[in-house]
Parts: sequence; structure tokens; C-alpha cells
Amino acid sequence: MTPPANAQPAASDLVSAPEHVDVIVIGAGLSGIGAAYRLQTECPGRSYAILEARDTLGGTWDLFRYPGVRSDSDMFTLGYPFKPWQDAKAIADGDSILRYIKATAAEFGIDRRIRYGTRVLSADWSTRDARWTLETERTAADGSTELASLTCDFVYSCTGYYDYGQGHDPQFPGVESYTGTLVHPQFWPEDLDYAGKRVVVVGSGATAVTLVPSMAEEAAHVTMLQRSPTWISSIPGRDRVADAIRAVLPAKHAHQVARMKNVLFTLGFYQFCQRYPATARKMLTRLNARVLKDEQAVREHFTPAYDPWDQRLCAAPDADFFKALKSGKASVVTDHIDTFVPEGVRLKSGTVLEADIVVSATGLKLLAFGGVTPHVDGEPVVLSEQFVWRGLMLTGVPNFAVCIGYTNASWTLRADLSSRLVCKVLNHMDRNGYAAVVPRPDRELTPRPLLDLAAGYIQRSIGDFPRQGDRSPWLVRQNYLIDAATTMRTDLRKSLHPTPRSAVKRAETKESASAH
Repeated sequence: MTPPANAQPAASDLVSAPEHVDVIVIGAGLSGIGAAYRLQTECPGRSYAILEARDTLGGTWDLFRYPGVRSDSDMFTLGYPFKPWQDAKAIADGDSILRYIKATAAEFGIDRRIRYGTRVLSADWSTRDARWTLETERTAADGSTELASLTCDFVYSCTGYYDYGQGHDPQFPGVESYTGTLVHPQFWPEDLDYAGKRVVVVGSGATAVTLVPSMAEEAAHVTMLQRSPTWISSIPGRDRVADAIRAVLPAKHAHQVARMKNVLFTLGFYQFCQRYPATARKMLTRLNARVLKDEQAVREHFTPAYDPWDQRLCAAPDADFFKALKSGKASVVTDHIDTFVPEGVRLKSGTVLEADIVVSATGLKLLAFGGVTPHVDGEPVVLSEQFVWRGLMLTGVPNFAVCIGYTNASWTLRADLSSRLVCKVLNHMDRNGYAAVVPRPDRELTPRPLLDLAAGYIQRSIGDFPRQGDRSPWLVRQNYLIDAATTMRTDLRKSLHPTPRSAVKRAETKESASAH
């Protein structure tokens, strides 16, 4: 029997129907909080919620608790453009950054939109309904879990690109024989006492360069063991020019001026390194030799085979890394591990580095979109076969966006542009009566890696990620000035294929009629 047209849903139907939210943001880290601000200010008519798998906000800046954890970008560019950075240090410690993120979330009421302990297990797009269904696992305070479903019109993944659950494991030979303590920076033990201990830090990236001077303050000695050198540059911990600007301008305007100053400097230095690598090499080695007062050590340990900015440049605020070496509290060894032994690490040269603690600062493990593989009509999307439009949306996946930052500048610079573009897309859909949009190239694209950086942690897993193309708007540029000038001027009609709301309604009406 066909129910009357004005019949109301049964109570049982209301209970069983999953909750619906217009936009779901996945991840409550630096990017997710920024995305929420843009959504509520530029798309005020849209409901949204942030799903966060952990029990607190902050993402990276809450997860990483190793000694000395800090930004490797200045906070005028890593911070939000709408929330002035007012602390003294431009290169900030992790606790200060976390306080900044929490203050931002509280000031704009974003913290009330976060659903903690909610891990997204799957995301399935229904072409018929033009809607996402997310299956989630909710963890209560007592550790119990329950499964729950909800639907949304648009998904915005702000989870970053590395695995929170595990770091890179290089499978050290003989590690089972080691009688000391082996730790990974991503999972730093709160009760680890390294005062007066001999420490070996395996690795030479940003984490190792941060750990060495911090641990050297209390440890008996810290040795950084690297297979090959990394470019390290000393930078001021405080931005004196920004301080002068803040002394004469209101906070908002001072933040904007300092931000643009640092954008120009960072981009200019990157372009200099790319165009004049030989000159950049000479400049960096000369500066490091001036600080370290040991040209031989610079040649042996701090002159990489690759050119500056072929991999990300490591920053040493106020030359703290080099000062630790000069003090004798820390040292660098360039060699390969032969095997772990009970007392420490034996190198290929035969030298044994005795260690009470070994820190495996060997890099991150990449994970696309927090481990959530989108499905379309029940079929998993093969991410490595898709292209990224404007560094934001994927071919073959409607109403789905990802937040990807820069590799040569502060992550937040691109992240904020991406969030503004998401809002532009949503408003474009509303104005034109579209239920869905999906990017489609007008002709064949030549694939390129999404993150075109030679760093080992990227090269190990980048094949699992979507690709960029060989021309705009399918290129993921590493140039904020160009992106800032062009992103919000994008003609969405040229690349985004729409599904009108009327087409979705017709599909629903047809199915309803056939069911009756």
C-alpha cells in the first residue's frame, strides 16, 4: 500500500537514519582548525563537524613530545593569517604552538565542533544520493568503542600525510641483542631519564637536529649518527625585524607584514638554491664553517652530495646544534650501521658507539588521508591512478578535498589557500544548484609525483598517493606567491564537472516510483 504524500516518517525510521552534516573535516590539527575557521566565516550557512581520532586537538603538535620539539618554519607563516602570532620567538617550541592552536579553536568556538575519539573507518560516496556515508569508531573515556554512521555532502581531509600510528622502522640488524633503551621520537616515553646517559641519535633530519642540542643539555654525551650529511642552516630564533614591526603596528597588521616579509625571504632563498646550487653550496658551507670553526668537520659531516633544497633544509635556531658540537657535549659520526651489539651500535668501520639510549630518528611513514581510502558506489578508489586538481580535489572522487601543504615553506600557507578554495567550491555549488562536483582534465595528463622532494621518507611511499599533472591546474606548485595570486581566481567551470541537484532528485523519484 502506498503511503499518502504528506505522511511523516515513522519514529523507527528517524532513530535508524544516520546523522547528516553538510561538511565533515577529518583531523583537528593545525590544518583542521584553520579549515573550520574558513568554513564558518565563508560558508556560514553550512553545518560542519570535525572528526578527530585522538582525545585532544593539535595533531602533530600534541603527538610529538620529544625533547626540544619545535617548528622548522617561522610562526608568522606557520601561524594562521587571521590569528596574529604574538609570542617572542619566531621559531617556536611545540608547547607554544599547541597553546596557539588551542587558543584559536577556543576564540572562534571551533572547539565545540570537534568530536574526539572518532576515527573514520571508511568513506563511501553514493552517486545516486550525491552523499557520503562515513563509518566511524567512537572511543569513550573508559576505552569502550562503538560503531556509528553519519552522512555528509562534502569531505575535507586535514590529516596530513604521515602515519600517526607508526614511524619508519629501518629494521636495524641485531637490535634484539641491544641491552639499552631504544626509542622513537614519535612515541617518546614520558618517564625517559637521559640525564648523565650516553645517547646515540640515528638520523640527520629535522628531528635529529632538534634532539641533539636539547638532549645534550642533560646527557653525558649525544652522538648523531648519520649515513650521509644533511644541509643545516643557522637562523635567528627571534625575528628582530618582525619585533620592530610589531612595536609600531597593530597586531593584525604587524602579523600580515611580517608574514609577507618571511614569505618573500623563504621563497627567494629557495629559488636562489634551485637556480644557483653551486653558489648556494658555497654559501652554506662557509656560514657553517664560520659558526663551527672547523672546516674539516663541515666538509666531512655537513656538505651533502645533493644540492640545497633538493631535500628540505634543516634549521638550527640561534645555531644551537653547532653550539652543542662546539661545547663537546655532542658530536657527529658519518658512517653506516653494521649491527647493534649489547653495548650499543657497531659501525661498518668497526667502531662501536656505546649507548645507554638509542633514538631512532629515521623519519616518518607516509599515510594518505589518515588511512581512509575513499570508495565510490562501493568500489575503492585507486589513489595512485588519480590526479590532484589545484592540490585539493581528486579525479574520480566527487565532493572530496585534501589539505596538502608546501614542502619548501610553511605548511599553513598552502593549507589556508586550500581551505579558502574549498569554501569557494561549496559556494559555487550552492549558487548553481549543484549536488556534486568532480575535477576532470580536458586532455591527457603526464603524471608526476605529488610531493616532488628527494627526502627518503617521501620516496619510500609516494607511489601510494595521487599524482600531480604537468600543467595548471593539475600542478602542485611550490610557489606561494603564484598560488596566492591565482587560487581564488580559479574558474571552477573549466575543470569541475557538476551534477545538478535536479538530476539527483530525478534519480530518487524514479527509484521511489519503481519501489511502489
